[in-house]
Amino acid sequence: MKALDNFTLSLARCKKELAEFKKLLDRKASLRERDDILPFFKKHMHLAALIGSYNPRINGFDRIATEFDLFGDYSCDLVVGDSTSHNFCFVEFEDATPNSVFTMKKGKATPEWSARFDHGFSQILDWFSILEDQQGTAQFRTRFDADVIQYVGLLVIGRRHFLDKSQYERMRWRSDKVQVGARQVNCITFDELLQTLSLKVEIFG
Repeated sequence: MKALDNFTLSLARCKKELAEFKKLLDRKASLRERDDILPFFKKHMHLAALIGSYNPRINGFDRIATEFDLFGDYSCDLVVGDSTSHNFCFVEFEDATPNSVFTMKKGKATPEWSARFDHGFSQILDWFSILEDQQGTAQFRTRFDADVIQYVGLLVIGRRHFLDKSQYERMRWRSDKVQVGARQVNCITFDELLQTLSLKVEIFG
């Protein structure tokens, strides 16, 4: 068990790491969570910290951890937080392959949500459940330096070029409409992540 690491965000480093992220996406049509995605963000922590901006109440970006132990068997790929407002963003990365978001079933014309997508979304459900259950405990305070925190979830999965228009709209609808315990869970592709972070760097810079 450990607390989140203290962190100081550098926009100059963000810009350099953003260029590296674009190179990764340009170089590889498909991405694997363990081989490509997690190693990249472990080495590019300033860009990883900026992902926390998916929680609009995070201003400080001064707490961060990758593969962070929540409680027991629960582990989060990336956590970014603000130590002043006690707002956090919990991130689940999944693969970016042709079948990461949707899969075709024999006898059906409409694709179904993939097991990979459902797994990633369910991970976030479990995180939110255990966070609510553990708030106010000593272990909770050790991890977050607060009895209660506010947070959102982010699932990053798939590539835009693997989704047709209707599939993309289904994913957008789910992201916009489905909340977990009144908390937002954003579902985006890695291409959308690049686009959003590019805009954030431009705005903040």
